[in-house]
Amino acid sequence: MIVDLFNELQRPGPTDTAIQSRVFADALEQAELADRLGYGCWWSVEHHCTPEFSHSGAPELMNVAIAMRTSRLRIGQAGVLTPFRINHPLRAAERIAVLDHLSGGRAEVGLARSGGAEWATFGIDGDHTLAELEEAARLMVTAWTEPEFSWSSERLDIPPRTLVPQPVQDPHPRLWQTVSSPGSFRLAGQLGLGVLSTTLLSPVSVLEEMLAEYDAGQAEATDTVGVAVNDQRAVFTFVHCTETVDEAIASRAAEAAMWYVNAAPKVFSVPRKIWTNMIRGNVNAGEGSRGRAALDDPSEVMVDLDPDDPNPIIRLMNRQVLGHPIDPLEAYEALADQDSVIIGDVATCRRKIEKYRDVGFDRLMCLMQFGHLDHDRVMASIRRVGEELIPVFDTGAST
Repeated sequence: MIVDLFNELQRPGPTDTAIQSRVFADALEQAELADRLGYGCWWSVEHHCTPEFSHSGAPELMNVAIAMRTSRLRIGQAGVLTPFRINHPLRAAERIAVLDHLSGGRAEVGLARSGGAEWATFGIDGDHTLAELEEAARLMVTAWTEPEFSWSSERLDIPPRTLVPQPVQDPHPRLWQTVSSPGSFRLAGQLGLGVLSTTLLSPVSVLEEMLAEYDAGQAEATDTVGVAVNDQRAVFTFVHCTETVDEAIASRAAEAAMWYVNAAPKVFSVPRKIWTNMIRGNVNAGEGSRGRAALDDPSEVMVDLDPDDPNPIIRLMNRQVLGHPIDPLEAYEALADQDSVIIGDVATCRRKIEKYRDVGFDRLMCLMQFGHLDHDRVMASIRRVGEELIPVFDTGAST
């Protein structure tokens, strides 16, 4: 299994320009350390107007900065938002090609429909976004690989043109799709795209069922997108690796993970119950979590807030939203029983990473900078995973 880093450029709470600058500086230090320690890829996100959740509104610029400071770390976007009103696919193809040159052929390309609040921001009709994702992928590959191309569809009409520059990688940078539901896993398999998936505190068994959908989609594939099929399976989850369990408890990383999942519904303007149902193990609960229009009534977002919920994780998340104090030991123990969340000492983290590998994931995208975790703790976790766990799981991180 290849071990990657996933980063939201996240900084909860009020910020000024100095704090915002620190977010970028910290991320560059983290990327440089990951490059030295043998991580496979740095994965950025694209979010717009999400102040507490992500400062990554222009990931293309950040990715170039990372390329200039690293030599072997691959650089991916998870993903490029494919609604045409956010990113015209030809412009996306140009930016990725430039990154591929400046990084010496290290670009990875994830594609995402976006949803919720971002659709509202850019005036997007969600009914068109699946078709636009597929068309964006096909147009980018065509522009990257043909000396001269033209394009005609219901949405786009491009006369004969030549993309300059074309990517360094042959035949082109790998293509991935961000996925969160059985239907999106199946579509990625049908299109010949790698999957970029997430847990958000749901059990690994939920992901195992989704991978079965990916396999089914691959079996059905008759017209894949790329010149070369990408059949890799990647997943991002919370990772905080410490020397001792006591240090993991003291870091309050468990609460930081809960904060992230509590913050996501507001960011995407979707019902929080989508996530809490997935934590309960409902494999179909995530259907449409990244593929629906924003709710008009904000009161519909933060629901399911019973402070005495029988599920220990949801109970603590509810108390966090309601402003109740949380015992860090109780929070750690609640997530210790959740096999998808990798927080603890090296032995604990190794055991949990093995579960992802054993159900069929090729890459683990470690979200280490999340919630209120400070930069020094994040750097220590990156270093510990790099020194003590990557050598155990490495299968050729440079590929």
